[in-house]
Formats: sequence, C-alpha cells, structure tokens
Amino acid sequence: MPNKKQAAHIDELAELARAEGLDDYTSEHRVGEDNIKTLGLDVHNPVFLISGSTIVLVVVFALALPGLAADVFGQWRVALTTQLDWFFMAVANLVLLFCLFLVLSPLGAVRLGGPDARPRYGYASWIAMLFAAGIGIGIMFYGVLEPMTHALTPPLSATGVTGAERRGLAMAATIYHWAFHPWAVYSLVGLSLAFFSFNKGLPLVMRSALYPVFGERIWGWPGHVVDVLAVFATLFGLATSLGFGAEQAAGGIAYLFGIPNANWLRVAVISLITFLALGSVLRGLDGGIKLLSELNMGAAAVLGVFVLALGPTWDILSGLVQYSGAYLRYLPELSNWVGREDDYYMHNWTTFYWAWWIAFSPFVGMFIARISSGRTVREFIVAALLAPSAIFILWMTIFGETAMNQYFLEGWQGVAKTVREFEPELSLFVFLERFPLTLLTSALGVLLVLVFFVTSMDSGSLIVDTMTAGGKIETPVGQRIFWCIFLGLLGVALMLGGGLNSLQALALASAFPFSLVMLLMMVSLYRGLRAERLLLAVAEAESEAEAELAVEGG
Repeated sequence: MPNKKQAAHIDELAELARAEGLDDYTSEHRVGEDNIKTLGLDVHNPVFLISGSTIVLVVVFALALPGLAADVFGQWRVALTTQLDWFFMAVANLVLLFCLFLVLSPLGAVRLGGPDARPRYGYASWIAMLFAAGIGIGIMFYGVLEPMTHALTPPLSATGVTGAERRGLAMAATIYHWAFHPWAVYSLVGLSLAFFSFNKGLPLVMRSALYPVFGERIWGWPGHVVDVLAVFATLFGLATSLGFGAEQAAGGIAYLFGIPNANWLRVAVISLITFLALGSVLRGLDGGIKLLSELNMGAAAVLGVFVLALGPTWDILSGLVQYSGAYLRYLPELSNWVGREDDYYMHNWTTFYWAWWIAFSPFVGMFIARISSGRTVREFIVAALLAPSAIFILWMTIFGETAMNQYFLEGWQGVAKTVREFEPELSLFVFLERFPLTLLTSALGVLLVLVFFVTSMDSGSLIVDTMTAGGKIETPVGQRIFWCIFLGLLGVALMLGGGLNSLQALALASAFPFSLVMLLMMVSLYRGLRAERLLLAVAEAESEAEAELAVEGG
C-alpha cells in the first residue's frame, strides 16, 4: 500500500479528473460493429449508402445538365465567399492558435498510441507522404502563378507599393495562403483522429474525434452526420485539387505538343490518372503511396534545385529571409486581425483557400493520423506545421522570386501574360522557357503533376473507404476501387459541368458544415488530452508508490 502522502496525491489527481467530468473516453463500440457485409462488401450503414448515392447523383446531374450545374455551382461560390468570409478566416486563425497552445502546454507531452509506442515511419518518409498526399498538386499549379498574380495586383489594396516592398507583399500573401494556417487545420484533424484511435481504441472515423462531446450518442445519427459531412468534404476537396492537376497537366501537354487544350484532353488525363491510381491502390500503402511519395519528392527536389542553380540564386536565398519577415509583418492585416478592405482578393483568394483547406482536412488529417502513431502531440504538431511549411516557403520563393525577376528586372512578359489572359495552367511551362533543357524540365513538370495526382487519388480512395467502412482499414479492395473510379468520374463531371468554378463551389459548400465540426473537435481534443494527462499522472504516481514499496520490502 502507498504511504499516506502518496495516497493523498493519487486521490487528489483522481478527484481532479472526476471534478472536471473527465473519464478515460473509451467505448465498448468496436470497429465495423454496424457494418453490412454483402455482395463482397464490408460497409458502414448508413454512411456508405448516403454518401455513395449522393456522389452518384452529383455526377449524373453535372454530366446530364452541365449548363444548369455550372450556373447553380457558380452562384454557390459567390454566395459562400462573400457571406462567410469572416467565418472561414476566424476558424483558420483559431485553429492555428489552438495548435500553438497544445505545443506550449503540458498536454504536448502525451504520446499517440501510449507511453511505449514508437513511430512506424522515419521523418523523411512521414513528411514525404503527408506532403505528397496533402497539397502537392497545388504547389505545381500555384508556385509560379500566385506570386506573379499578387505582384501584378497587390493584395490589401496596396496599389501604391513598388519595388522590393511590392514583391515582399506578394510573397507574404503567398506564404500566408500555403504555410502555417493550412497545416494547422490538417494537424487538428489528424491529431484528433490519431489520439482517439490509437490511445482510446475508437474507430478511425471522424465521429470518434467528438466522443467527449457526444458520448455514446456518437454511434447514432450525430455520428452518421459527422462522417457523411467528412466524406463530402473529402471528395469535393480532392476533386478541386484533381481539377487543378488535370487543367495543368492537360495545358502542359497541349503546350509541349502543340495540340488544342480541349475538354477531351482533360478527360483523357483524368482517365489515365485514375487507371494509374487503381494500380497504386492494388499495391497498398507501403508499396504504392509511400513509394510514389518518395519518388515525387525526389523529382520535385531535382526541379527545385535546377531552378535555384540557374535562376537568381543569391536573390532567392536572401529572399527566404526577407519574405519570411514580410510574412510576419503583414500577418495581422492578412489574417483580418486589424481589418481587411480588399474584398475581391479576400473572397477570391483567402476565403477560397481557407474553405479548400478545411474541405481537404478530413482526407489529409486521416491520412496523417494513419501514419503517425508513436509521436508525441508536441512532436506531431511541430513537425506537421514546420516541415511542410518550410518546404512551401522554399518552393514558392524559388519559383516566385525567379518569375518576378523575369518580369521586373529582365522585362520578360511571358508569365505575366498567362496571368493577364487567365491561362493559369500554362504559367509553369512558360516560366521554364527561360531555362535550358526546356522540353525536359517541362516534361518533368507534367510528370510531377501526374504523380501528385496519382498519390492524391490513391490515398483519397483509401481514406474515403475507411470513412465509409466504419473505420475498418483492411477492407475488400473492390471498395477502394469503387471510390477511386468515382473520384475520377466526379472530377470529369464537374470539369464538364462548369470547370474549376464548379469544383471550387462544392469545396466551399462542404467546408462550411465541416468547419463547425472542427470547432467541436477543439473542445473534444482538449478534454481528451487533459483526461489522458491526468490518468497518466495517476498511473505514474501509483507506479512510483509500488516501486518504493518493493524497495522497502526488499
């Protein structure tokens, strides 16, 4: 028995947990308990039926009535970006602050999977997978385009700025959109799923992250709604990324080979990638996604080093420091902490980005969760925030600084012309014309887009299948094939039914309800981590008391 002092300490910790209404947040519910197993399927009832049938209806509607679909989805996009701008920006800011709080608090010491868990993947493989499955397609599409766009038309209505200040603002806005805020959103979702799955044994589905809020009711309709919203957000967020990838890959192929960049080419690109993604699906996580992610990171590094070496190397390296400082300087205004009046920019860039990241977060968050057991909360957030953000800052500076040099210092109009004539899919390939080995580097650019496309479709079908199978990881491969094919069909349907506007509208529409889920997720994760911290303290105190007794008895 522990002595009186030790017993009092243990009782004090336990009483603190009870006083705050905390328990160990474990449930008797088991993975796949509500699944239906028929016709070779193993799917959750009713999540699979609701989400699957809705996606089929969206595909049929967009293909059968493309004009009407374009009008409807276009109206959604305008309404959502103009009416909910403040909400999306507030959620993104709050999530980033919450992640920083967890890093600095004692809760950051909690280890995913328990005190004895160790990581399955090393840092290099882990970062490569979360980066490639996350928004790898985006940096290929926006790496040259966005800095040049902001340089030509500065955000914050700052039309009077010139020279270095103008370029600093352009890069600050680019970094703001691609670095810490989106990865905080992903970290929140991924950390919530990983903690409640690995530490509490709950299924790896979105509803599990809200168990402290809803309790056992999470296995009923509240949980069904949460999981269906997560599936919609994932599919429409992914479809948006795939739409950008298809636009750029088709534009690059048309540009390189002098063929028309028509819808048939975009459909052919999506069809090819869907076929390749199916092959990756059959190879599994380690044989497919992990291998492709590492290869793609290597290929991206080759292209980045090539531009760094042959571009304005010193300007790029010094720009890393200058533009990071500019990001910090403009952060309060860009984040709307002190007010923004550039409605066009805020709606068409920042608001859309924040909604896109929120829509994308169930996919990236669940994928990160699956590969992150064994890391502490602090390690998870710091690595997930800093490593991808550093990669994006480096990439955007290399390509953005070089593109701005081509325009402002060399007087070359190529990239600026693609911005003014709204040919964003050509920006990267026109940019590479100023370098030697243009055909080879452009082909490498197309290949990078295609492989990022494959990893996103493969990992996306894996995650959606997990969501619609009640958290089961080992499911019939036919289910992942189903989701992979329908993800490709969704991309084709929305591209034909309004193009990128339709894709963006559905991403925005799915992001709003899921952002409400994220607000509850912060409350839930805090309560879960605090309970875990107290329970571990009780266990540690009991263990120390037993050890002392053993020594005294010996």
